[in-house]
Amino acid sequence: MNRLTFTVLPLVAVGCCTEGRPSLAKPPQEKRSTTSAVQVDMRNVMYHITDQVAVHILQLQGLVLPTKRHGLPVFDDVQSFTLAIRFAEIAIGMDALSHILNQYVFAAPDAPIKDVTVTTVGNSIKVQGKLHAKGDLPFETEGTPAVTPEGHMRLHTRKVTIAQVSVKGLMDLLGLKSAQLINTDKVHGVRLEGNDLLLDPALLLPPPHIEGRVTDVRIAGEQIIQVFGNRPKADAVHQRSGNYMAYRGGQLRFGKLTMANADVVLIDMDPQDPFDVSLAHYKDQLVAGYTQITPDFGLRVFMRDFNKVQNQPPPPQRGTLSRQHVAPLR
Repeated sequence: MNRLTFTVLPLVAVGCCTEGRPSLAKPPQEKRSTTSAVQVDMRNVMYHITDQVAVHILQLQGLVLPTKRHGLPVFDDVQSFTLAIRFAEIAIGMDALSHILNQYVFAAPDAPIKDVTVTTVGNSIKVQGKLHAKGDLPFETEGTPAVTPEGHMRLHTRKVTIAQVSVKGLMDLLGLKSAQLINTDKVHGVRLEGNDLLLDPALLLPPPHIEGRVTDVRIAGEQIIQVFGNRPKADAVHQRSGNYMAYRGGQLRFGKLTMANADVVLIDMDPQDPFDVSLAHYKDQLVAGYTQITPDFGLRVFMRDFNKVQNQPPPPQRGTLSRQHVAPLR
């Protein structure tokens, strides 16, 4: 399973490689048991990677695994867990993707590419920016996304221009390739193969980390939609209405509460639009909502969208939770 944490360039993000290590290589990880892991099920969630950037989780089933052998997932520490995806459909908009590329993937002062803008043109992806290592020459590429047998994403380049001059034919004539113009050795999850760009979405985004295998990718308007894994059978999916994030089984901690055999469902108070969630600010969302306890001590947490509590003053009794016995939600 390839390390995923979410795109094209779908989901190009984060840091520099260690010198000498291939940029798409999977770093070693401790072996972890999944028999007692927390199961996660999400539907229609705008999941914030940063305050400014969110990916749209249309649906997701998987496991929440602790990153340390004897640890447990902690909502307050995004480094404490990995989201292992069994199946998911995740969309990212072009503005969000451009922000990720500029602020994370190519943020280093010596990054080979700067001022990146990503747009869609029909079924193609256009990437514009500056070749920083070549005196900030403007460049533009256009290509179609595909999936490799390894579960990575390939941007098959059909057109390359530098300073408004088509260069692909010239490079072929001189025996050069794009890899000689764009050095990606210092960028996690990005590799050039001939004139194509290969991306590992698992290595592109900030924590929490993700593991998964891309099985399909498509363009829908101004978004790129990635499919991970294989769609489960209908009887294997929890049938639940509304927008939510559900966690069951295993140990889970958030705030001062630690649950064994977890049964927590975070529920959108306004299901008319996607459930806007930020782990960095989830306490504010909790305070703006309320909780219910089921007869078997499960938690149903009704939360206000992150984008609706950002600029609101705190309520008079901050931190007060409403506890009511209700039938388990299905």
